[in-house]
Amino acid sequence: MTPSGAQREGRDESPEERADRRWSELLQEVRVAQTGVQILFGFLLTVVFTPQFASLGTTDKRIYVVTVLLGAATTGALIGPVSFHRLVTGRRLKPQTVTWASRMTLLGVVLLLATVASALLLILRIAMHNAAVPWVTGGLVAWLALCWFGLPAWARHRYARKG
Repeated sequence: MTPSGAQREGRDESPEERADRRWSELLQEVRVAQTGVQILFGFLLTVVFTPQFASLGTTDKRIYVVTVLLGAATTGALIGPVSFHRLVTGRRLKPQTVTWASRMTLLGVVLLLATVASALLLILRIAMHNAAVPWVTGGLVAWLALCWFGLPAWARHRYARKG
């Protein structure tokens, strides 16, 4: 309760405390995403060294290259917050660091969606050899987009503070 008797909303924290809390939360989120990216990217890097890679057609090899490039970009975006923080630590830029790290993380998640989509397309083209591949890939990408972006956007809109 405030002195006027009105109920306060939110946390009672200073801007520095808020930045520290948001940074800790962001690091936990990045750790989860990085684990998946590291596994996927590590797998992608080994594919080119398998005997079957040489037998892939030109289109599949191009999809593979795009997938690896997307995986590298995803890795960069999700590791970016760590180097950003390390380079500005001690300069009293925590709120700005959190903002930029959050943006890089969101970009990393978007790139991860593109990487997964590309990897699915390649794997399903090789495994299924039929016209259903784009539809199956599209359906799975739509599902991921709903889980990763649609539901959070809906919740944000649905539970936004009025006034």
